[in-house]
Amino acid sequence: MWRVPRLEVDQLSKSFGGVAAVRALSMSLDEGQILGLIGPNGAGKTTAFNLIAGFERPDRGVVRFGGRDITGKAPHRISQLGITRTFQTSKPFPHLTAIENVMIGALAHGADLPAARRVAEDALAQVGLSARGPDRASDLPVEGQRMLELARALATRPKLLLLDEVMGGLTTGEIDRVMDRLRDVRRQGIAIIIVEHVMRAIMKISDRVVVMNFGEKIAEGTPADITADPRVHAAYLGRSRHA
Repeated sequence: MWRVPRLEVDQLSKSFGGVAAVRALSMSLDEGQILGLIGPNGAGKTTAFNLIAGFERPDRGVVRFGGRDITGKAPHRISQLGITRTFQTSKPFPHLTAIENVMIGALAHGADLPAARRVAEDALAQVGLSARGPDRASDLPVEGQRMLELARALATRPKLLLLDEVMGGLTTGEIDRVMDRLRDVRRQGIAIIIVEHVMRAIMKISDRVVVMNFGEKIAEGTPADITADPRVHAAYLGRSRHA
């Protein structure tokens, strides 16, 4: 039976001062899928996230979520509908504990304090931070802060996660653990779009990959398709340190 994709992006475009950051971008994502979004710095990936999550309003194009037009809605409205994003730089509230940081995500969706604590405990458990709940966020190592950001996003009870370089600055072993966490998230039916420069991770975890360059989508396919595409090598993979 045909069903509406969880996310549909149709001909999305955005310019800043005459420079096209995103040009006619189209892509879709179903429940429980992981989509890798890659490309050189300045390709338009983060702008695409901002357009989907409501932090920027597109000049043209449509974003649909579960068949509903959400184009240009405010970020908090889009979050309430089930789309949550993270950012390249983790920015926890440093003087709050890990569990208090995650409770903020739950409280943003109307939970009372006892319910927010239960949601936060579950989210911390999902990312392997249960034992660090009482610790101040500023005391967590880099991997812990990345996972704290993911836990806070999970506490909003998302249907779609937009993850912006969640593996940046991590070791090989830490990256492997993050991939395991993301696979667990997918098994819950949560869809994920992940922007990342660690190609080994993107190619192992993604169901499909979209490649952007100068604001345009230049390729889309399975990781094997993308690895073999000469356009992608010319634009990105051929000069990526992580390829």
